[in-house]
Amino acid sequence: MKKLLFFTGDIETQGYFSMQIAEAMQSLGHEVFIYDLSRPWESTEKFFHFFEKGNTALINFNFHGMSGEEYFLDENGVTMWDALDIPSYNIVVDHPMYYHHFLEKVPRNYHHISIDRTHEAYMRRFFPNIEHSAFLPLAGTKLYPKKENVPIVYRKYDVTMVGNYCTPGTFDKYITRIDDEYTAFYHGMIDDLLANPYKTVEEVAEAHLRDELGEVPHEELKKTMAALTFIDLYVRYTFRGRAVQELADAGIRVHVFGDGWELLDCKHPENLMIMNNLNSEGCLKKLCQTKLSLNVMPWFKDGAHDRIFNTMLNGSVCLTDSSVYLDEILHDDVDCSLYSLSQMEKLAETAGNLLADPDRMQRIADGGNEMAQAGHTWAHRAKVLHHLIEGDRG
Repeated sequence: MKKLLFFTGDIETQGYFSMQIAEAMQSLGHEVFIYDLSRPWESTEKFFHFFEKGNTALINFNFHGMSGEEYFLDENGVTMWDALDIPSYNIVVDHPMYYHHFLEKVPRNYHHISIDRTHEAYMRRFFPNIEHSAFLPLAGTKLYPKKENVPIVYRKYDVTMVGNYCTPGTFDKYITRIDDEYTAFYHGMIDDLLANPYKTVEEVAEAHLRDELGEVPHEELKKTMAALTFIDLYVRYTFRGRAVQELADAGIRVHVFGDGWELLDCKHPENLMIMNNLNSEGCLKKLCQTKLSLNVMPWFKDGAHDRIFNTMLNGSVCLTDSSVYLDEILHDDVDCSLYSLSQMEKLAETAGNLLADPDRMQRIADGGNEMAQAGHTWAHRAKVLHHLIEGDRG
């Protein structure tokens, strides 16, 4: 069994994911080392006592440990992973367009893992030299694995939304930074995505670029994609805000746990219960007391989000938009409740009908819990990683 290195001490959610995978890997027979990025020099010293040449691998998220941190570079700029010949399995939980600068200089024995199949396709197209090891959707955690979930009828919150909010206007400085022609061009892409939310950002961007410029050289197209992350953020926050607005303005009380929600413009702000931002465990505690958990996918069009499986595993009903992958695994009114970004005006009616029927909600919550327990915990994802790392692709 390989010895495995994981990171904590930077992005809290990704550290939490790492701990869930590390625990599961230990149960599969691996020795693990948790490197605290907030105490790098101390952790490095301890890691060298743990390290075994030819039998150690790194599992990380979003390029932690390979983002130019000085404590992972020698005097010649060689990374620790190359110097010690440590393979890295990097789970990238955002679109690759956010990470072109890191993808251009990955370690020698680097394995890229995507949480969305459109991200896989993007990597094959624009970074064909990088080994893509697996499609690994995000997974969920049951906070109290040995306890029964609280029945729906006894839960404290009618509807919760766990996540931050940012006004789309925040990104205007990127949209208007050049001139009126570029501003109109960017807004054309945004309008296309808002009208056709099943499309990916890269799909819309390429179509608009070709309409405007004709044939676009591959390298120029690749460079342009990396400069359009603000469009991804604009549309995801537009729909996240719209979903909460639809519920609050229809008279449904929504408890939001995250930053920025005081900036959301509602006709009935009295129905928007703005709570504190929470860490991963805090979010799970709230899901344990939630009847209906609202999810808006962060523009993953062929993947999943951990909010979905966290919701199910902790006994709440998941109210979510879908994706190609989710259409394969979810069943409306059986293990979740689905709504469409193209028909947001129906969202409040869907939520209201659910809240008026606790028995129906309990049936869906039970179905979701059973479905997630059967295949969508971090222990399930750890088994996939185990086979990759041990050289058995199943």
